[in-house]
Amino acid sequence: MPDPELREVMNSILTKYAELLVHYCVEIKEGDRLYVNTTTLAEPLVREIWRAATHAGAHVEVNLSFREQNRIFMEEAGEAQLLYTPMLQKLAMEEFDAYLNILAPFNLREDQNTDPGKNRTRQEALKCINKVYFERTATRSLKRNLCQYPTLANAQEAGMSLEEYEHFVFSACNLYDEYPAAAWLQVRQSQQKIVDLLNQRETVQYRGEDIDVTFSAKGRIWINSDGQTNMPSGEVYTSPVEDSINGHIHFSYPVVYSGHLVEGITLWIKDGYVEKWEARHGQKLLDNVFELPGARRFGEAAIGTNYKIDRFTKNILFDEKIGGSVHMAIGQSYLQTGGKNESPIHWDMIANMKNGGEIFADGEKIYESGRFLF
Repeated sequence: MPDPELREVMNSILTKYAELLVHYCVEIKEGDRLYVNTTTLAEPLVREIWRAATHAGAHVEVNLSFREQNRIFMEEAGEAQLLYTPMLQKLAMEEFDAYLNILAPFNLREDQNTDPGKNRTRQEALKCINKVYFERTATRSLKRNLCQYPTLANAQEAGMSLEEYEHFVFSACNLYDEYPAAAWLQVRQSQQKIVDLLNQRETVQYRGEDIDVTFSAKGRIWINSDGQTNMPSGEVYTSPVEDSINGHIHFSYPVVYSGHLVEGITLWIKDGYVEKWEARHGQKLLDNVFELPGARRFGEAAIGTNYKIDRFTKNILFDEKIGGSVHMAIGQSYLQTGGKNESPIHWDMIANMKNGGEIFADGEKIYESGRFLF
C-alpha cells in the first residue's frame, strides 16, 4: 500500500496544481465553460480541477482518452473516417471559454508506426479546428493551458524514476512554493524587461556552436510567456518576419515527434525558406515533415528562461523552456505575435546556448553562455 504520508503530500500538491491551473492559468470565472482534455491516467488531477472549477462556478466537461486510442484509430480508420472532423473537439474549440490540455501519456512510442500518409490525411481533417484554436488563443477568447501530469512513460523517457519525475515536474511548476501563482507573477515581472528590450529592436542573431542565424522581428511582438498558456513556462518568443531568416542552425537537443526520436537536426535557411536539412537520426521523418504545407518556413523564435528545468527530458513542454537554450519552430506562426505563416505543424527544435552561445539585438550583445547581460 502507498505510504499514507506520501499520499497526503501528493494530494496536497495536486490541489495546489489544480488551483493554479484553474485560477491563474485559465482565470476561470463564474459561468465559464471549461473543456479538459487528457488521458485516464490523469484522473487524480482531473478530480481536483473538477472540484476547483465547479466551486468557482464553471461548467466543466472532460474528455479522457484511453490507452492506444489514436493508434487503433489510425490502424483501423478508412479515408472517410480519417477525413471526419471530430465534432465535440470542434465545438469545444469554437464555443468554450477555457481549455486545459493535460499531457499524461501511456506510451510515447505507441504512434510511431502509424502510416505517414494517413497522418497527413488526418492533419488535413483537423486543419479547421487548428485554425480556430490559433485564432481564439491569440486573442485569449479561448483561455488555454498546456500542462503535464507525470506518468511512468514520461519518467522513463527522462531517465528518472516516477517519484523523481514527479518532483521535477512539480518543481518546474513552482508548486513547492507556498503561493505558486505569486511565483509565476514574479516570473512575469522578471521577463518583462527582456521583452521590453527585444520589442524595441528589429534584427536578432543567434550565434554559437554550429549556429549562425539572423532574423528580423520588425513589426512583430515578443511575448512574455509566464505560465498562463503553458505550465510550466519560462520563455520569451516571437514569430520572425517570414522571409527574413538567413543562416544555419544546429539543434543540439533531440526531439520526439509522433513517437519518433529525431536527433542532430541542422537546417540551412535562405530568405526564410529551409533549403536544406539533415538529421543524424530520423532523416526520413524529417523529409516527410518538410513535405507539409508551410513547414519550410518558421513560425517561432524563442529563448528559454526556466532554470529549474535543468536537464533534457525529451518532453518539448519542458525542454523548450530550459534556461540557457533557444528554440525555433518550423510551421504555424503565432497570430498574437503578428506571424503570418500557416501550416498544420508547429515543431519546436532546441539548441543549447550555455557553451558560449550569444544573442545580438541590432548588433548589441545582450546574452552570453545561457544568460542575459542585463
